[in-house]
Amino acid sequence: MDDHTRDPGVAPPLGDPSGWRADDRVWEHATLRRATEHGVRLFNAGEYHAAHDCFEDEWYNYGAGRVESAYLHGMVQVAAGAYKRADFADDDGMRSLFTTALEYLRGVPADFYGVDVGDVRATLDAALADPAAIDGWRIELDGARPDAYPADREYAERLEHGP
Repeated sequence: MDDHTRDPGVAPPLGDPSGWRADDRVWEHATLRRATEHGVRLFNAGEYHAAHDCFEDEWYNYGAGRVESAYLHGMVQVAAGAYKRADFADDDGMRSLFTTALEYLRGVPADFYGVDVGDVRATLDAALADPAAIDGWRIELDGARPDAYPADREYAERLEHGP
Protein backbone atom coordinates (compact mmCIF):
# COMPACT_ATOMS: atom_id res chain seq x y z
CA MET A 1 0.00 0.00 0.00
CA ASP A 2 1.30 3.47 -0.85
CA ASP A 3 0.98 6.05 1.94
CA HIS A 4 -0.02 8.79 -0.48
CA THR A 5 -3.02 6.77 -1.69
CA ARG A 6 -4.46 6.04 1.78
CA ASP A 7 -7.63 7.68 2.98
CA PRO A 8 -9.46 6.15 5.94
CA GLY A 9 -12.60 8.14 5.06
CA VAL A 10 -13.35 6.14 1.91
CA ALA A 11 -16.25 3.77 2.54
CA PRO A 12 -16.02 0.00 2.07
CA PRO A 13 -17.60 -1.62 -0.99
CA LEU A 14 -20.91 -3.44 -1.12
CA GLY A 15 -19.12 -6.61 -2.27
CA ASP A 16 -15.54 -7.88 -2.34
CA PRO A 17 -13.95 -6.42 -5.51
CA SER A 18 -10.30 -6.39 -6.49
CA GLY A 19 -8.56 -3.62 -4.56
CA TRP A 20 -10.50 -4.22 -1.33
CA ARG A 21 -8.51 -5.92 1.42
CA ALA A 22 -11.30 -7.63 3.33
CA ASP A 23 -8.92 -9.01 5.94
CA ASP A 24 -7.82 -5.48 6.92
CA ARG A 25 -11.09 -3.76 5.93
CA VAL A 26 -9.22 -1.17 3.85
CA TRP A 27 -8.77 -0.30 0.20
CA GLU A 28 -5.36 -1.07 -1.24
CA HIS A 29 -5.49 2.46 -2.68
CA ALA A 30 -8.39 4.36 -1.13
CA THR A 31 -7.81 7.46 -3.24
CA LEU A 32 -8.22 5.28 -6.35
CA ARG A 33 -11.60 4.10 -5.05
CA ARG A 34 -12.63 7.69 -4.29
CA ALA A 35 -11.66 8.85 -7.79
CA THR A 36 -13.46 5.83 -9.27
CA GLU A 37 -16.68 6.55 -7.37
CA HIS A 38 -16.73 10.18 -8.46
CA GLY A 39 -15.60 9.43 -12.01
CA VAL A 40 -18.16 6.68 -12.61
CA ARG A 41 -21.07 8.68 -11.21
CA LEU A 42 -20.12 11.72 -13.29
CA PHE A 43 -19.73 9.54 -16.38
CA ASN A 44 -23.19 8.07 -15.77
CA ALA A 45 -24.61 11.59 -15.56
CA GLY A 46 -23.12 12.38 -18.98
CA GLU A 47 -20.47 14.67 -17.48
CA TYR A 48 -17.66 13.04 -19.40
CA HIS A 49 -15.09 15.82 -19.11
CA ALA A 50 -15.42 15.91 -15.32
CA ALA A 51 -15.26 12.09 -15.18
CA HIS A 52 -12.09 12.21 -17.28
CA ASP A 53 -10.54 14.66 -14.83
CA CYS A 54 -11.32 12.40 -11.85
CA PHE A 55 -9.57 9.42 -13.43
CA GLU A 56 -6.70 11.46 -14.83
CA ASP A 57 -5.84 13.21 -11.58
CA GLU A 58 -5.58 9.88 -9.74
CA TRP A 59 -3.66 8.26 -12.61
CA TYR A 60 -0.65 10.45 -11.79
CA ASN A 61 -0.24 8.58 -8.47
CA TYR A 62 0.90 5.35 -10.17
CA GLY A 63 3.94 4.36 -12.17
CA ALA A 64 3.81 2.72 -15.58
CA GLY A 65 3.40 -1.03 -15.54
CA ARG A 66 1.04 -1.09 -12.56
CA VAL A 67 -2.51 -2.39 -12.92
CA GLU A 68 -3.78 0.76 -11.21
CA SER A 69 -2.11 2.90 -13.85
CA ALA A 70 -3.48 0.77 -16.69
CA TYR A 71 -7.00 0.88 -15.25
CA LEU A 72 -6.99 4.64 -14.72
CA HIS A 73 -5.43 5.32 -18.12
CA GLY A 74 -8.08 3.11 -19.70
CA MET A 75 -10.88 4.93 -17.88
CA VAL A 76 -9.43 8.29 -18.95
CA GLN A 77 -9.70 7.04 -22.54
CA VAL A 78 -13.27 5.75 -21.96
CA ALA A 79 -14.43 9.14 -20.67
CA ALA A 80 -12.60 11.01 -23.44
CA GLY A 81 -14.10 8.76 -26.10
CA ALA A 82 -17.64 9.24 -24.77
CA TYR A 83 -16.97 13.00 -24.68
CA LYS A 84 -15.84 12.92 -28.33
CA ARG A 85 -19.09 11.24 -29.40
CA ALA A 86 -21.50 13.17 -27.17
CA ASP A 87 -20.09 16.68 -27.53
CA PHE A 88 -18.40 16.61 -30.93
CA ALA A 89 -20.17 13.81 -32.87
CA ASP A 90 -16.65 12.49 -33.55
CA ASP A 91 -17.10 8.74 -33.84
CA ASP A 92 -13.66 8.24 -35.38
CA GLY A 93 -12.09 9.98 -32.39
CA MET A 94 -14.22 7.87 -30.07
CA ARG A 95 -13.09 4.67 -31.81
CA SER A 96 -9.44 5.66 -31.54
CA LEU A 97 -9.75 6.37 -27.83
CA PHE A 98 -11.76 3.21 -27.18
CA THR A 99 -9.17 1.12 -29.02
CA THR A 100 -6.44 2.38 -26.71
CA ALA A 101 -8.74 2.04 -23.68
CA LEU A 102 -9.21 -1.64 -24.51
CA GLU A 103 -5.45 -2.09 -24.66
CA TYR A 104 -5.02 -0.55 -21.20
CA LEU A 105 -7.95 -2.48 -19.70
CA ARG A 106 -6.85 -5.84 -21.15
CA GLY A 107 -5.22 -7.22 -17.98
CA VAL A 108 -7.35 -5.40 -15.41
CA PRO A 109 -9.49 -7.65 -13.16
CA ALA A 110 -13.16 -7.79 -14.14
CA ASP A 111 -14.29 -6.25 -10.82
CA PHE A 112 -11.60 -3.65 -10.26
CA TYR A 113 -12.39 -1.33 -7.35
CA GLY A 114 -16.08 -2.15 -7.80
CA VAL A 115 -16.27 -1.33 -11.53
CA ASP A 116 -17.60 -4.03 -13.85
CA VAL A 117 -14.56 -3.81 -16.13
CA GLY A 118 -15.81 -6.81 -18.10
CA ASP A 119 -18.92 -4.83 -19.07
CA VAL A 120 -16.78 -1.79 -19.88
CA ARG A 121 -14.66 -3.87 -22.26
CA ALA A 122 -17.74 -5.49 -23.87
CA THR A 123 -19.42 -2.10 -24.38
CA LEU A 124 -16.27 -0.58 -25.89
CA ASP A 125 -15.98 -3.54 -28.27
CA ALA A 126 -19.61 -3.08 -29.31
CA ALA A 127 -19.11 0.66 -29.81
CA LEU A 128 -16.20 0.08 -32.17
CA ALA A 129 -18.67 -1.59 -34.55
CA ASP A 130 -21.68 0.60 -33.69
CA PRO A 131 -20.96 3.88 -31.85
CA ALA A 132 -24.60 4.06 -30.74
CA ALA A 133 -23.79 1.22 -28.32
CA ILE A 134 -22.62 3.82 -25.81
CA ASP A 135 -25.63 6.10 -26.14
CA GLY A 136 -27.24 6.04 -22.72
CA TRP A 137 -24.67 3.55 -21.41
CA ARG A 138 -23.93 3.75 -17.70
CA ILE A 139 -20.96 2.12 -15.99
CA GLU A 140 -21.68 -0.38 -13.24
CA LEU A 141 -20.19 0.24 -9.80
CA ASP A 142 -20.87 -2.17 -6.93
CA GLY A 143 -23.71 -3.81 -8.85
CA ALA A 144 -25.55 -0.55 -9.57
CA ARG A 145 -25.30 2.20 -12.17
CA PRO A 146 -25.25 5.25 -9.89
CA ASP A 147 -25.87 8.83 -10.91
CA ALA A 148 -23.87 11.87 -9.80
CA TYR A 149 -24.36 13.69 -6.52
CA PRO A 150 -23.41 17.30 -5.74
CA ALA A 151 -20.34 15.92 -3.91
CA ASP A 152 -19.10 14.39 -7.19
CA ARG A 153 -19.30 17.74 -8.95
CA GLU A 154 -17.59 19.44 -6.01
CA TYR A 155 -14.77 16.89 -6.17
CA ALA A 156 -14.27 17.50 -9.89
CA GLU A 157 -14.44 21.25 -9.36
CA ARG A 158 -11.66 21.06 -6.75
CA LEU A 159 -9.52 19.13 -9.23
CA GLU A 160 -9.99 21.85 -11.81
CA HIS A 161 -9.51 24.84 -9.52
CA GLY A 162 -7.60 23.48 -6.55
CA PRO A 163 -8.67 23.41 -2.90
